[in-house]
Amino acid sequence: MTATDDLLRLENQLCFAIVTAARNVVAVYRPILEPLGLTHPQYLVMLALWERAPRTLHDLAADLALEPATASPLVKRLEADGLVTRQRSTRDERRLEITLTDAGAALRERAVDVPRQVMAAVEMDPAQIALLRDGLGAFAGRRPRAD
Repeated sequence: MTATDDLLRLENQLCFAIVTAARNVVAVYRPILEPLGLTHPQYLVMLALWERAPRTLHDLAADLALEPATASPLVKRLEADGLVTRQRSTRDERRLEITLTDAGAALRERAVDVPRQVMAAVEMDPAQIALLRDGLGAFAGRRPRAD
């Protein structure tokens, strides 16, 4: 086998490692988020809203690296579950603002333990998680965060 052949081995492909890791991440989060009544994508929406709300659908989608058409069904489901509200902006009716309900804000307290549970499930400490996250963030075109 030549060096070129080795480059084409499935196990050496970055894309394969990332796709496999993404599937595994969702599988790790699923049982942790289930008691909160959230899917992994809904959890990401809630994280963004816990950081800053209200915010427009467009702004929320941009922060989540999603198209608004992809974020919209997630927000609608969270609204149906009583965690967020959607309403037209009083300043610009073309804008849809998303805000947390009292139940959505209160859910944050129950979610505080999610990162610790994830670290325990993958047997990694905060420094290892930060290193992995920052490496992937750089690959995705984002700058590493200073923790």
